[in-house]
Amino acid sequence: MFWFTSDHHFGHANIIKYSNRPFQDVQEMEAELILRWNSVVDDDDTVFHLGDFTLGRKQQARKLFSRLKGRIIVLANEWHHDRYWLPDAKEHPMSSKSGYLVGIASPIFVFGLPELKSKRYPQEIVLCHYPIAEWDGKHHGAWHLHGHSHGTYQYPEGTKALDVGVDCHNFYPVSLDEVVRRLR
Repeated sequence: MFWFTSDHHFGHANIIKYSNRPFQDVQEMEAELILRWNSVVDDDDTVFHLGDFTLGRKQQARKLFSRLKGRIIVLANEWHHDRYWLPDAKEHPMSSKSGYLVGIASPIFVFGLPELKSKRYPQEIVLCHYPIAEWDGKHHGAWHLHGHSHGTYQYPEGTKALDVGVDCHNFYPVSLDEVVRRLR
């Protein structure tokens, strides 16, 4: 199964106030985010994290990945909140709880599998941390998933784009089936 998520901001106390999150402190936020992630993601699933995973250094990132289920692929936004741990992860991949390696993808990544090219799924899905107004394949059925805006970015009616950040989905990752349901 495939999952998409963004903007956990592990270790970032100010995000609680900034995004009006219902947590008393960072410890409560992290515990709940990990609980919700692991309640839906299985060890064999793949999770695309679209950035702003943690402000922490490599030790904190390693500790968090060891507690999360699934094979996790993070979009590399080295100039943003993940800048403290991403360079190390590129040279020394971090293991997740299930033994998979954490992968690093480019800042804009096209998700597509041969089995997705059917009536049920779009041709491709363009992933980026930031919402973008135009993306490759947009006029040929491609969809766009992003984070960063914490639910504040508004696309024109009918645009096939979705903010998969945790603030928009009750702090859970979003399944591919849910993406299809929302964007169909």
